[in-house]
Amino acid sequence: MAQLGLEITSTSATEVLAEWSISERHLQPHGIVHGGVYASVVETCCSLGAAAAAPAGKRIVGVENHTSFLRPVRTGRLHARARPLHAGRQAQLWECAIVDEGERLIATGRLRVFCVDAPVGAQT
Repeated sequence: MAQLGLEITSTSATEVLAEWSISERHLQPHGIVHGGVYASVVETCCSLGAAAAAPAGKRIVGVENHTSFLRPVRTGRLHARARPLHAGRQAQLWECAIVDEGERLIATGRLRVFCVDAPVGAQT
């Protein structure tokens, strides 16, 4: 999160909110935000929410990240909101929307995770 400059503003089992300001470190050679930045934000936000929603004694492991890039961005502040589409005992599916300051949809993604037993003695 530090490498991205991502600021998590709210985390719960039903929603994760985050934001960050675009800087040169986020841009690819054509001067627009690199798709890997969006995929990382989707993975981070959805994982935080999935961990909060996981049953006691379980950890989550990601099995699929599908991120779509809808609009190029060069500058500004972006906002992400992740919410569960399904949060079961064994699997979860989360969706994240990334919007700009004008509330235009910039990217969207889904993260699928499995809930696995936490190692003995591990904090959950």
